[in-house]
Amino acid sequence: MNNELQKEQKYIYTYACRVEERSLCDLELRTIFQEQPQTTTFVSYIPFDVSRSPFIRESIDVLVEASSFNELLEKVTFIPLSTKSFKTIYVRHDELLDQIDLKERRRIEREVGMNIPGEVHMETPEQYYGIINFGEKWYVGQYHKNDAVWLKHQNKPNSYSTALNTRVARAVVNIAVPHNTNEKVIDPCCGIGTVLVEGLSMGINIIGSDRNPLILQGTRENIAHFGYETEVLYRDIRDVVNQYDVAIIDMPYNLCSVISPQEQLEMLSCAREFTKRIVIITIEDIDSIIRDAGFTIIDRCFVKKGRLDRQIIVCK
Repeated sequence: MNNELQKEQKYIYTYACRVEERSLCDLELRTIFQEQPQTTTFVSYIPFDVSRSPFIRESIDVLVEASSFNELLEKVTFIPLSTKSFKTIYVRHDELLDQIDLKERRRIEREVGMNIPGEVHMETPEQYYGIINFGEKWYVGQYHKNDAVWLKHQNKPNSYSTALNTRVARAVVNIAVPHNTNEKVIDPCCGIGTVLVEGLSMGINIIGSDRNPLILQGTRENIAHFGYETEVLYRDIRDVVNQYDVAIIDMPYNLCSVISPQEQLEMLSCAREFTKRIVIITIEDIDSIIRDAGFTIIDRCFVKKGRLDRQIIVCK
């Protein structure tokens, strides 16, 4: 690569969340990026597929960094010629207080596009270059927009009211498995399969089981409806025998699944036998039960859904 281009790979991300999702969003981001972003646009050296997250909106794989727009125009001429047609996109962000109007954005896109080697195609480009003015610098690089696949998963054949919504389930999977899709993951209380669908859509090696035989046919139908496949067993958590890198457990709490503190301890003690890491979703304060089961709490967040307050607790 020409020495005028970016030497150490940087990535710029933008994200957004609702007020009631702030705690969950923060936990997902600091798990993925190993630090808490302080603004809704941030720079990281960690690559991440933005379509995995329900909160990250877009990213730029930085190719060029410049201190001024004129310098940027000079540096983009060194971007290697691609056989793919492209289009440039000016990326707006909340930290830019004096937002640039549409006419000025189009001018910036046009001037940068004219200086990048290759074929510009405004209607059906094969790739996109993002342009952003952030932190007193200008950046250009490969642009990626979140495809929001979890929105399609809302229209599953079977559901019930106390199940996690798809956004929460997707964030929980990212918290459990932020990068390594080769890890073996289990949801031993999988219910209707919301977590399974989100994990499978990211290519994660996840299986499920549940001790309620009445819902498992619906679980399998939900998974097949979106074209995914995995093992879903009728099995009590006490009968899990294989080892897993991480478990995701949404603690039973509906009227059909009321369990005592002793049963909660038994569940988590069983989980301790087959996994070293666990993400627990609960509406109760079970910190002492978690510790008694042999886990250490390393992080947590809070999620509100109507009158239902959930904790998502990361343990090892």
